Amino acid sequence: MLNLCIVEDNRLLLDLLRAFLSKETDILVTACHASAEEALAYDGWGTVDVLLADLGLPEMSGVSLISTLHSRHPSLSILVYTVHEDSASVIEAIRAGACGYLVKGSPPETLLASIREVFAGGSPMTPKIARYVLSQLQLATEPPPDSEALSLREIKILRLLESGASNKQVAADLGVSPHTIHTHIKNIYRKLQAHSRAEAVRKGLVRGLL
Repeated sequence: MLNLCIVEDNRLLLDLLRAFLSKETDILVTACHASAEEALAYDGWGTVDVLLADLGLPEMSGVSLISTLHSRHPSLSILVYTVHEDSASVIEAIRAGACGYLVKGSPPETLLASIREVFAGGSPMTPKIARYVLSQLQLATEPPPDSEALSLREIKILRLLESGASNKQVAADLGVSPHTIHTHIKNIYRKLQAHSRAEAVRKGLVRGLL
């Protein structure tokens, strides 16, 4: 028997998924949650085999939920079920600990097969998502020829920026002045050919720095 937990903020879809999946003789829907916070408060994760999780949750993101549960329960198989098809979302979810990635709107039989596949140790993805992953891995292995390598300090700062820290928080964490951090960030933008924090983080993910 496969014990499944669903995290989906759309209540109608959550009820439909529960009703649909509960009809399967080899799947037991043990819990359903409408938010990451509600899911993290659940005390039965030790008995869950597969998590079916949306990414676009209302407050705490699905990626953060995946990362937290993956660190707490490494044996938990996590299958993303979302509308987001962009490469950044795919890579972030996989880096956080997702084992598979399925786009909403996929045929019901594909959803069932993906749940069973991830439970069996596989990594189900649609061909489009698999191509995203391969392309990002290929890009990450070789930086653009005209780009400069980030220093270890710059990589650490970029990782702090990815976590949501402000410039002042980064400066306090590293024990330097905000002006110094500002200079480092300007250099990071130049080396990554980025024009914003979000773009720098995205390019850092592509290059395998985060």
